[in-house]
Formats: sequence, structure tokens, C-alpha cells
Amino acid sequence: MQTADKIIGFLQITHPYDVLPQAELEDLSTSFSRKAFREGDVIYAHGDLLEGLYLIKEGSVEITDVNGGQVSLLQKSNHFGERGLLRDGIAATTATAASDCTVLLLTPVAFKKEVAANAAFARYFNRGQARPKAASGLMTQHISDLMAHAPVTCSEHTPITDCARLMRDEKVSSVAVTEGDRLLGLVTVRDMTNKVLAENRDTSLPVSTIMARDPITLDPGALGTDVIHVMLENRIGHLPIVEGGKFVGMVTQTDITRFFGSSQTQMVFDLSNAKTITEMAAVTARLPEFLMQLVGAHLAHDIVTRKVTDIADIVTRRLLKMAEEEFGPAPVPYLWAACGSQGRREQTGVSDQDNCLIVDNSATDADMEYFRKLARFVCDGLDACGYVYCPGEMMAMTERWCQRLAVWERYFNKWIAAPDNEAQMLASVMYDLRPIGGDERLFAPLQKTALEAASKNSIFVAHMISNSLKHTPPLGLLRGFATIKSGEHRNALDMKANGVVPIVDLGRVYALQGKLPVANTRARIVGAIEAGIISETGGKDLLAAYDTIATARLEHQAAQVRDGQKPDNFLSPSALPAFERSHLRDAFVIVRTMQSSLGSSSARS
Repeated sequence: MQTADKIIGFLQITHPYDVLPQAELEDLSTSFSRKAFREGDVIYAHGDLLEGLYLIKEGSVEITDVNGGQVSLLQKSNHFGERGLLRDGIAATTATAASDCTVLLLTPVAFKKEVAANAAFARYFNRGQARPKAASGLMTQHISDLMAHAPVTCSEHTPITDCARLMRDEKVSSVAVTEGDRLLGLVTVRDMTNKVLAENRDTSLPVSTIMARDPITLDPGALGTDVIHVMLENRIGHLPIVEGGKFVGMVTQTDITRFFGSSQTQMVFDLSNAKTITEMAAVTARLPEFLMQLVGAHLAHDIVTRKVTDIADIVTRRLLKMAEEEFGPAPVPYLWAACGSQGRREQTGVSDQDNCLIVDNSATDADMEYFRKLARFVCDGLDACGYVYCPGEMMAMTERWCQRLAVWERYFNKWIAAPDNEAQMLASVMYDLRPIGGDERLFAPLQKTALEAASKNSIFVAHMISNSLKHTPPLGLLRGFATIKSGEHRNALDMKANGVVPIVDLGRVYALQGKLPVANTRARIVGAIEAGIISETGGKDLLAAYDTIATARLEHQAAQVRDGQKPDNFLSPSALPAFERSHLRDAFVIVRTMQSSLGSSSARS
């Protein structure tokens, strides 16, 4: 009985058991047993049939992959073995006692029963969250995804004139009057007009004399439809958001208007009707709001990036049309292709331009001068629209990347035949090529020939694999993260370089090995599973990891936009709840495991 009480006591302070009802916890505890291991003992080996779910009570356990590479060093309250249990019951890693340790072992039957019965419990252990379904626009958007999280406030003693200056300086139409976290009232531009100017009121008086006391509010869980109904019924344009008695945000009529203005349909319409690059830039300036809107609607990350990239494609094609209007029709067929994130349809709120121009072999030197002018026009236009120049000059405006088809064929042949560091880098970018505008017939033969030649050259593929393993997930040894050590982004994770890029690199190698024509990373992984390049189990794990990492990156950027910041790729783990930190780290572990597997298979071949 004493042992059972100790197990219950430990579970009560360990997540996710700490949220279970007491009766359910006591029932589950009877399915645990206690096991002790000495330092160096193998708890289970890769390929073993798992005895159950392991939970460390004391000591530490090292987890290694199939090739002996360390995946993680687990400590007290960490679980292991769940990946295998949730699949076929076979261990996907090897677990070794790194010190004398005591573990609690939950039987497979009890574990699976709890997963099936308790959604919160299942989410904790499930590496791959279900792919989110699209919400239907503003009507189902939560206020928390629309509101300003850092609204402008002042105290009730603030002079009216100071409040007016605050509105002017912050470029807002309302100020919340607060006392600490408590909302006292609301002052709007209309109040300044109707109560101050129209009545010639003394502007040195406190703002409390003109504020609307106890304004109508909503809570963050309300939907966009609630906002519209309340605003229309009460004829108001500003709606404070209050949670648990605390003022947490503000939604205005401008936010609602901006939401509709940032819709994809509206943006496409406005871009199609834009007569100048300046008008186009005004449309693309809405992209951060558009990103926030898509993420707030809980769309899958690859749907979000596809929609964001669609805007870049439309801008590019519009600029190509403008260029032909400026310089006359193209003298010979040409193809404008995007590479990098645009080529993969994976643009986020932080994207530069990567593109090239492939010209028909019949082009004369005079014709090439035309295409150099066209390329400069389009690249300058993209930069003006927020797609900044590529730092590595991987752009069609650079003469190297504006060439006849025959030159492009020589480029790929050279990279494949002599895969040095530069060749690997260039091939990595160029294997993500996707036609955007012009004659697509120039692309298919080039892509087919390049994939065929690359897949047959084992040395080139080995170099590409080696290059793909240079970007590693940010995993620390003690169940933590390897964050940036110094500089502006100290203690943050680079969710691009160490988050999505390792997976993008894996997908590209799989595409080369399987001669897969698709450029999108998720589609490449799915194609690799179907082609037998990677196992179904490993592939599904990698897809789940990719979804987790890419979604965390987008949610970070959307949160920055909501707070009025410029989106970036640097996420602080401390900003995440413990549950999300745990799943993010688990996703990084899967990526490292797949990298190790790819490296091992390359070494054997």
C-alpha cells in the first residue's frame, strides 16, 4: 500500500497525470509497476517489443537512435517509449540507464486505454497533432486572434490634452482608461470632437470627465460574429476585451475593415487592378495582417504558406506584364522561375526573393539585353513590394542567373559532375525551381534531365546528404534546447535555420533519390513514403514533426504581428507553455533521428 501511495503521490506532481480526476488517477496508478536499473543497463534496445510506457522517477536515461547517436538525456518526470507504443509496440530507439535509476512502467493496455479515453492525455503523448481544419473567415475567428494585445492606455487623471497627444503619437482612435489592469472607461476621437471641441471644454481637465464609463466589453473567447453584432447593435466602433476582470486588448472597426481588406480575394482583386508598383506595394503591405488572419483561422501551416506564396506569384506575374508593357513583347520565349521558399510554396512573413530567368536558346545578344532589363524591372519591383533583394544575389537581375536554356543545362551538369561546396549550395537552391511566368515548356526538360543525372550520381547525392546534415535541430543534452548563446536573439531558437531548414534539406534529398518532380517539402516527404525512399513509420513521424515545428514558427510570427512587431524567426522557448515546449523538442528529436538515419544509409552505400 505504501508503494501504491508513493506512485500516486509522484503522479500527482507529474504532467499529464496531474490534471486527471483523483478517482481516474488512482485507477490508472494500479497499472504502474516499479523497476530499478543500474548505470549502463539497457532498458530496451531498438527493435525490442516494449513492455509499456516508461516514466523516470529517479536518475537519468540516455536515448540513442538506431545508429547509436544520442537523441536525448532524460531526467526525472520524463517519459520514453511512447512513440513505439503508439505505432506497432516496437522500440524506435534504445534506452540505457545513464545512472542508477528507478522508473515507473505503465502497461501498454492501460496506456492505450487512457489515450483513447482522455483527449488531453492523448495530445500530450501524440507526436503528430491532427491536421487543423480551416475556419470559415471572420465569423469563426476568435477575438484573441484579432485584437491588439498592447493597446494604448492612460490613467483617469491624465489631462485631456495629453490624452489627445497620445492618440496622435500612437496613431490610434481610442485610449482605454485604466487603473492597473482594471478598465475604468474609454475615450475615442469622437469624444474629443463632440465633448471637447464642440463644447469648448477645458483641455487641462482630467480625461475622466469625458470618458465613457463602464463601456461594453467582450472576452477573448468571443468570435468575430460577436464583435460585429455588438458593434452594429450599439453603434460603437471600439470594443475593449476583458478577461477575468483584467483589460487585455482592444478590437476596433478598423481591425474588422483591415481583416476584410487583407482577405486573399480582396488582395488578388487589388493587385490585378494596380496600375503602378506603388499601388501594388500598398497591397502587399497587408501581408502581415493576412498571415495573422490565416494563422488565427487555424489553417494547416502548408495551407498558410501556400496562400502567402500565391500573393508573391501574382505580384511576380503582374510585374512581368508591366515589364512587357514597358519594354515591348519578349523577342523569344522565356521562363521566369522562383526558387527557395517561393519555389517550394513555403513563404512566411519573412521572405526575400530567389528567382531566375531561363531564355530560349534562339535568343541573340540583343535579345539577352532585353531580358536583363526585364529582370531588373521585376526584381526592383519585388523589392519595392517587400520581397527584399536576396543577400546572396540569387536573382534574375544578376547576369549569372539570366541565361539561355543551354547555359542552365551546363550549370546543372557541372554541379552534378563536380559537387564542391558552391555546387552543393547552388544545387540546393535550384532544385526548388518552380515556373511562375512565361513559357513552361522551357522547364520540364531541364528538370527531368537534372533529376535523372543527379539520382544516378552517387557522389553528388552523398555530397547533398552531407550538406543537408549541416543544419541540425537545436537540441540540448539535458532535455532542453540549444538556444542562441549571444547577440540580439540570445536564448532564442532560430526556427528557420535550425527548425524548418533541416526538414527542407531532408525533403530535397528524398526528392533527388526518388526523382520526385515536386518542390514542396511536405509533398516531397509524402512522395518519398509512397516511393519507398523512407519507411511509412519514419515518414509519418517526420511529417508530424514538420507540422509541429512549422506551425510553431508561424504562430510566433502571427503573435508578433498582433503585437505590432515585425515578424522574425527567433522564438524564445520560455514564451511557450510547458506542454508546447515538450512537443516542440520531441519534434526536433524526430528530425535528428531522420538525419542520423539518412547519414547512416549514405555511409553504407
